[in-house]
Amino acid sequence: MVVALTEGQWKALVFAIFLRNGTATKITARSVAGAASMGTGASLMIHNHPFVRLNTSMDSTPRLPLTGMQVVECASYIAGPTGGLTLAQLGAEVIRIDPLGGGHDHRRWPLAPNGESHYWSSLNKGKRSVALDLRSPEGQELAVALITAPGPDRGLLIDNVVGRPWLAHDRLETKRKDLIHVRVQGHPDGRPAVDYTVNAGVGIPQITGPEGTTAPVNHVLPAWDLITGISVAAGMLAALHDRERTGNGAFIELALKDVALAGVANLGWLSEAEQRGGDRPRHGNHLYGSFASDFATADGQRVMVVALTHGQWKALQAATGTTKVFAALETAFGTDLQVEEERYRHRETIAAILRPWFASRDLDQTSAELDRARVLWGPYRGMADVAAAHRRGAHPLLADIELAEPGSGAGPATSITARSPLRWNGEYGAPGEAPVLGRDTDEFLTERLGLTAPELAGLHDRGVI
Repeated sequence: MVVALTEGQWKALVFAIFLRNGTATKITARSVAGAASMGTGASLMIHNHPFVRLNTSMDSTPRLPLTGMQVVECASYIAGPTGGLTLAQLGAEVIRIDPLGGGHDHRRWPLAPNGESHYWSSLNKGKRSVALDLRSPEGQELAVALITAPGPDRGLLIDNVVGRPWLAHDRLETKRKDLIHVRVQGHPDGRPAVDYTVNAGVGIPQITGPEGTTAPVNHVLPAWDLITGISVAAGMLAALHDRERTGNGAFIELALKDVALAGVANLGWLSEAEQRGGDRPRHGNHLYGSFASDFATADGQRVMVVALTHGQWKALQAATGTTKVFAALETAFGTDLQVEEERYRHRETIAAILRPWFASRDLDQTSAELDRARVLWGPYRGMADVAAAHRRGAHPLLADIELAEPGSGAGPATSITARSPLRWNGEYGAPGEAPVLGRDTDEFLTERLGLTAPELAGLHDRGVI
């Protein structure tokens, strides 16, 4: 599996192909301006204020459990930002440190009509954004000051940065000994990886797809990224709890590849493959080890029906009027379909018996009869169907945020996004506002780091902010 998300990855891929073909074409990197000059030679006087500001990024939400906690995030794409988003929606003030002009993912698809990224805006909602020239010593100094700010709820960093010595934990630790630093990696040895490459490497595509397929089948959901993001939040909160008791900081490394390996190992899939001497066969939309299958209804819709437990299997037979049919089948085959693995072994026969029942009913009738019998099932929906249901008020988890960026001139745009799925006392929280790149830079440098108006003006003049 080959992935080229960034300009650097694309150039590396093209160069490798040229080398393979014996072509001597030289690929030159885009020229990058050097570090900004200090200008007058005067150093910045950074005065970190130890006060804790209450979170203002979550609209008018009542006080949330992590209110007062300040996390700095230097991360792009999915895993790191998901960790920050999880904390932000629980009340933490998450400060993104962004490069001037935005990182590689700032305009990643899908895009709104005004050019704003639904992807970036939704993963980073509820956060603040400080934009700095991170190639300049001044920009790096300001970033480090924000990361190592004093205070019991500060000194918390999430990053996925590679190759920046100034963000190395041992250097940051000299500024704040009890720093908590969670670093997202691709591989444990520091090599790059993304969800789509680690998923390929743990065997999932080899057991995904229709029966008889030999080529690997990738799925589109970056599940390992999302799980890694939740693990980032869990690691950060565990380390903060430990610091409150012991005073110790922590450097936590979390590799995407390790998350994927842990996932398949903990499900028992690696043990099974070793025992059988190869991968399990693909089964399309059947459920491995139990009974589940998809069925077409009379109006061309499809439903997924699952019978994991004895009660669910009994309900499915009652709804479809097939109890006596399956009793006869048990006698004929000498089997017991009350046992989960037996339903799996006879999955094709069971599905064939049930298929006419679904084919004779439209979705509304199917839904009513399955619900009445308490069958475990669900309809197949397109994402456009889910969005339309949101417009009808069907999903209180979902919300709309405005994406229009000041000065963009392209008009307003909105994005469907989500609140935290954690319901506190029965209520969803606010989703958080869409971020605007660099909108909070001046505020944080003056109010949090104590820079004066002339110092701020100098940073603007030198292109540091």
